[in-house]
Amino acid sequence: MSEVTTDIVVYTTDRCSFCTRVKALLDARKVPYSEINLERDAAGRHELVERTGMMSFPQVVIRGELLGGFQETLAADRSGRLRQLLADAA
Repeated sequence: MSEVTTDIVVYTTDRCSFCTRVKALLDARKVPYSEINLERDAAGRHELVERTGMMSFPQVVIRGELLGGFQETLAADRSGRLRQLLADAA
């Protein structure tokens, strides 16, 4: 399993615009996260499927719970749910 150093894990690839956007959103909110780049981490692909049942990206996982991709993360940010999830993770 990949090394994870925070409660938030973001599965990404290099050429994914939604991956860039979800990381920018988390960075703007000063949310620490561990990134697992699926292009550089072969074990990360297996881990993503095991944790989420999906192979699409980005995927944001908070304390083992799947939040979803960019659209779901953006919606959670706008509704205040992201802030609540992060408070629960603290």
